[in-house]
Amino acid sequence: MKKILFALFMMCGLMVKAQTAGYQVGDKVADFKLKNVDSKMVSMADFKQAKGFIVIFTCNTCPVSKAYEDRIIALNSKYAPKGYPVLAINPNDPKASPGDSFELMQERAKSKKFGFPYLLDPDHLITKTFGANRTPHVFIVQKTNQGNFVQYIGAIDNDTENTDPDKILYTENALQDLLTGKTPALSFTKAVGCTIKWKKAE
Repeated sequence: MKKILFALFMMCGLMVKAQTAGYQVGDKVADFKLKNVDSKMVSMADFKQAKGFIVIFTCNTCPVSKAYEDRIIALNSKYAPKGYPVLAINPNDPKASPGDSFELMQERAKSKKFGFPYLLDPDHLITKTFGANRTPHVFIVQKTNQGNFVQYIGAIDNDTENTDPDKILYTENALQDLLTGKTPALSFTKAVGCTIKWKKAE
């Protein structure tokens, strides 16, 4: 009986570890290269003048992601000129979620007039490296002379329905702190959205 309990304990521990894997606030971020909807490969290194990035794991199909699309567009419009462009990454496997195919990503980006890269992560490699587990899931990355570092992880704000005039703008507040030379006062919140549609084992 003790052996069974120990085995269950170890399994639970591994599950918790898997769920918390990925970048934490303060971690150094490795560059990546993913295909954009224009079929060109995009990396952080391409943005020579950037001060950092608003990396957002999002998708075509999640109702929460759709609810935040206009706010993601607004974030890019406001903060890309200040040095923090949006890099949107679709983490969903198109076989598990057909509405997230590359072709439909292209259609979505065109219809919504995305002014930022919309990248496909076909094997979840970057998604798992970051530790994203929801759509949308935000990671603010700051460029420094020592490399790129995570400064905020979590939600865009605390108002999915976008009806609260007093909503807390988590992502914007963190960006404003960084732009004024401060460490974000709030560096982590819980991402709220749809679970990522992972590839099924073959």
